[in-house]
Amino acid sequence: MSKVEIIGGARSTYTWVARMVCEEKAIPYELKEVAPRSPEAFAIHPFGKIPVLRHGDLELCESKAIATYLDLNFPGPKLIPTEPRQAALTEQWVSLVNTRIDSTMIRTYLFAYIFPKTADGKPDREAIDAVTPTVQKEIGLLDRAVAKTGFLVGDSLTYADINLMPILFRVRHFPEGAAAVAAAKPLSEYYERLAARPSFQKTMPPPGAPGAPGAPPRLG
Repeated sequence: MSKVEIIGGARSTYTWVARMVCEEKAIPYELKEVAPRSPEAFAIHPFGKIPVLRHGDLELCESKAIATYLDLNFPGPKLIPTEPRQAALTEQWVSLVNTRIDSTMIRTYLFAYIFPKTADGKPDREAIDAVTPTVQKEIGLLDRAVAKTGFLVGDSLTYADINLMPILFRVRHFPEGAAAVAAAKPLSEYYERLAARPSFQKTMPPPGAPGAPGAPPRLG
């Protein structure tokens, strides 16, 4: 069978998620580096988003759909539970992260640092100060969620955890987010434990990427 091709950018949180799924399940794959809204992305995703997947004659877009295909089609640990309760809870957390937490922590908070709309290109303090209480509230929500078992769902790793980890990685590299996570002890322990997994370490964004080790506080 042909090798899985993940088409996206190593700096993209959702491309990172797709790669982590491959690593956790020991799926051979190739990363083809492309930017959002590139011709390669538009060839598969109607809105040019990344990642997209190509596997043989299958072309697939949207990270959750990609993860579902990989989890069902390949051997290895099941990352999306089949038991109804656990499956529903996994879907719940993926939806909460993708529709709300990503918007708060990445599209609003992080972007105010790395893609500010200020005249001088400096971090948008007004936007950062406005969204920080929401960041803190959502960090608290996640902290309570992982406090009991150390995972978002059940007592083992699921796709819900994989889907969250790149967001926490990035938020921790900016002061308000770092302080909020540090104050949330169960979430901090959760992050450190999962960040030590080979799937996370092997797929970390390259130095200089937003929120990566050695990255500047903003990108010009």
